[in-house]
Amino acid sequence: MLVLLKMAGSILALALLAVTLLKYLIGAVGVLLVLVKVLIVVAFIGLLVFIAVSMARSRSRARAERDDF
Repeated sequence: MLVLLKMAGSILALALLAVTLLKYLIGAVGVLLVLVKVLIVVAFIGLLVFIAVSMARSRSRARAERDDF
């Protein structure tokens, strides 16, 4: 009977350990998803800035060519 009780305690401890590890894994995945979302937003803002700078350069060059004539 004592062996059966020890075995049940071991199984219970392993189950609780698995639940705890799964909880931390879910938390880590959540943090990674937030980081990916932030990275996507930063990349999009960078793309918008790049487009704005490119448009400003294009207008500046066109104005410089127009003034040369």
